[in-house]
Amino acid sequence: MKEATLDPATFATALTMGDKPQGRKFDGDKPDFSLMPPHALEDVAQVLTYGAKKYDRDNWKKVFDAKNRYFAAAQRHLWALRRDEKHDPETGIHHAAHAIASLMFIIELDYVQTAQDSV
Repeated sequence: MKEATLDPATFATALTMGDKPQGRKFDGDKPDFSLMPPHALEDVAQVLTYGAKKYDRDNWKKVFDAKNRYFAAAQRHLWALRRDEKHDPETGIHHAAHAIASLMFIIELDYVQTAQDSV
């Protein structure tokens, strides 16, 4: 991977912002996880934690016909939202967080399946 180069003036500015020396980190092209909405992220983590306690950690990876079943689960939670039901009655967690968790499983399964298919 090619490391970015700075002209001498920019380099000097990058190393000393004001009176304090600064380090360099070339992360401009990397995903910015600080953009994740914290409340939504916490709700999704709560859904995943609830599922891990109820079923088992990473049980979602072992579900038969997982993509179809998690798509159906996401739809159920989205339709509950459409009916103005904000929180899942079993967990008390936002229906959107449940839908997001199901969609994340689908995405992850796509990556894993694609990786296995390319071997």
